[in-house]
Amino acid sequence: MKEKLKVNIKGAVQGVGFRPFIYGLARSLNLTGYVLNSTTGVTIEVEGNKQILDQFIMRIENEKPTHAVIHSMEFSFLDFEGFENFSIRQSQTENEISAVILPDIAVCGQCLEELYNPSDRRYLYPFINCTHCGPRYSLIESLPYDRPNTSMKKFEMCPDCREEYEDPANRRFHAQPIACPVCGPQIRLWNETGSTLSVGTEALDQTLEYLSSGHIIAVKGLGGFHLMVDAVNQEAVERLRFKKHREEKPFAVMFPDLSAVRSVCAVSEFDARLLQSSESPIVLLKKLLDSGETAVAPCTSVAPGNPYLGVMLPYTPLHHLLLSRFDKPLVATSGNLSEEPMCIDEADVLKRLAGIADLFLIHDRPIVRPIDDSIVRVMEGRELILRRARGYAPLPILIDNPEYELNPQSMSLAVGAHLKNTIAVQKGKNVFLSQHIGDLSTQESVNSFENIISDIQRMYQISPQKVMSDLHPDYISTTLAREWYGNPIPVQHHEAHIASCRAENQVTGKALGVAWDGTGYGHDGTIWGGEFFISEEGFSTHYAQMRQFLLVGGDQAIKDPRKSALGVLFEMYGEAVFENNKLEPLHFSSGEIKIFRKMLKNRLNCFVTSSAGRLFDAIAALIGVCQKINYEGQAAMMLEFVADHAEMDAYSFEILEAKPLRIDWSAVIHTIIEDLGSQVSASRIAMKFHRGLSRLILLLAQKSSIEKVILSGGCFQNAILLEYTIQLLRDNGFRPYWHQRVPPNDGGIALGQISLGLHAGRKGSSQQLLSNVEKINL
Repeated sequence: MKEKLKVNIKGAVQGVGFRPFIYGLARSLNLTGYVLNSTTGVTIEVEGNKQILDQFIMRIENEKPTHAVIHSMEFSFLDFEGFENFSIRQSQTENEISAVILPDIAVCGQCLEELYNPSDRRYLYPFINCTHCGPRYSLIESLPYDRPNTSMKKFEMCPDCREEYEDPANRRFHAQPIACPVCGPQIRLWNETGSTLSVGTEALDQTLEYLSSGHIIAVKGLGGFHLMVDAVNQEAVERLRFKKHREEKPFAVMFPDLSAVRSVCAVSEFDARLLQSSESPIVLLKKLLDSGETAVAPCTSVAPGNPYLGVMLPYTPLHHLLLSRFDKPLVATSGNLSEEPMCIDEADVLKRLAGIADLFLIHDRPIVRPIDDSIVRVMEGRELILRRARGYAPLPILIDNPEYELNPQSMSLAVGAHLKNTIAVQKGKNVFLSQHIGDLSTQESVNSFENIISDIQRMYQISPQKVMSDLHPDYISTTLAREWYGNPIPVQHHEAHIASCRAENQVTGKALGVAWDGTGYGHDGTIWGGEFFISEEGFSTHYAQMRQFLLVGGDQAIKDPRKSALGVLFEMYGEAVFENNKLEPLHFSSGEIKIFRKMLKNRLNCFVTSSAGRLFDAIAALIGVCQKINYEGQAAMMLEFVADHAEMDAYSFEILEAKPLRIDWSAVIHTIIEDLGSQVSASRIAMKFHRGLSRLILLLAQKSSIEKVILSGGCFQNAILLEYTIQLLRDNGFRPYWHQRVPPNDGGIALGQISLGLHAGRKGSSQQLLSNVEKINL
């Protein structure tokens, strides 16, 4: 007896060839019915014998397309209806929107074969794609994911493309960005005024000529413009640095292929898999000390003083066409001024990149939203995302915790932090974390922040019942949330770090949370950053804190590590620090010393901080590794890079009884000063400091007697600190948790805000959190 089976599938099942897969599977089993896209995912009705229908259900999960992610599959058996065949029906629009939008996907191997096949009609066409690859998130305007709802709607398909698009057996069946040289987007090379110099293949030829002669080219890609220049040409790279106002921060480099990367960097099997993955992120790789005479290595100005390179491989057909012919690495840095969002529009790029780019390689496929390149680093054998954007956003994080008591209509918004901003929206059990927005320090970044909030709320029809922001009252994100939504739920910065890691790793029960970073507004109105918490579901107790010290000049001290060192020494010695040449290693002028002495004595424009990040800065300055920074985190990075891995000794921190426990670093500073006097190398001191921090975490884990330990915050981007801490904790019977697919830095804060905000109003943390805020405001 035949029955009808109805299946509703939710997840990342649009734009991945899911309907053709279902069509082929049903036909192979001689089943009848239909499949269609909806705003909630994919709906299937299929008829046949019960035994075959059971087999059909099992094979969906086991044989689904590579990029498909099934979050839920609900099915029920209904009365037989009598379908005559199996078909793919037109998409349906429903009131509920819950379908998952897929990220942009790197060009696949089959498309690359066609790209270089002279007999293929898409030979050398820069926009070749299929259902397995190409743009998704950068071109979708609304759900369901169909061509009329994308920026490709302006390109009318030619008869050949239309035939492929409508053929269920074709690899391009319902590939929404489908195009060819006859009907699709085209590239053009513009001069600095926007006049067209060449089109199509000729534009590519000219671009390569200009790159070879050291010119800076703004190249429009998937999610925005790159600024590209010959990475081997020292003069050209330095010219780009000067024009972009980027003194030392490393540039990302795009290599022609994996063998070219291996000739310059150490590449593990995991690294290679990441570089060649559909996400195709920037991967941080260690430079080889001796790359050999035949290697074509980037010049020193690409990453000055840095033993690592940010490496990626071509991920669009246009990139492949450029790199395969240029046959050398190219700098591929975001098309913007420092700390601004990427340019995505041709008219805008002429204004914003005027005076930086010499020429512009553009195309006429509109980019709906800016999406930067993701950055990852392999640590402890796992992928650790440092910047979550192309290839990863906006895939959701599932929060399947019964304590949240969520329903499909539950919606909330978190506006994130100030630096490395991302926002997040929660709908039901899904949290959609936005692509990297950046530092909200320019009007362009704030505009992008506003646009992305509006965009993601519209896309998923979010009317937030709760809005969460950082506790800091003056963050732009907090200020705008108050302006738009009234009274957002304030979430303390470091508690959000811990909650983010908890949510990502689905940690349950009690855990010791370690949140170390550069800055975050504390419940007492001081700047925190060296914190330990007893963390439970939606509730944190402040367990321990680094000894506080004064930062001279407030936020400006972040740019001068010597000021962190001065604050640490003043906390230890008081005004005596200004006597007997104690500050000689910091190379302050007599005028600076006079001013700083007065500021510290009278606490003028001095911030109180417990920041572990600033402690890294202080050590880097004291031992002469880095006394001036040109980009965020530079001093801590230099301290990591110089550390001697052969050094097994560690400095000892003292834990003082208090509420919260106070971690005294003064003995560490005393010993470092003694080591400097004994001519102990900066490399050995740096490693002893790292090992001492890891042992401190172990000591507090032992003191708390809590098995689970959560590690979050920007300091845990440091491979030595993270990996040695994990090793120590495991060796001593503890279970460490750290970030993987969500950044440990402030790019992950919004997820933590959502997680804690969902508990607001419940018994416990939110009441305590709000009462703490009221005390500050009073």
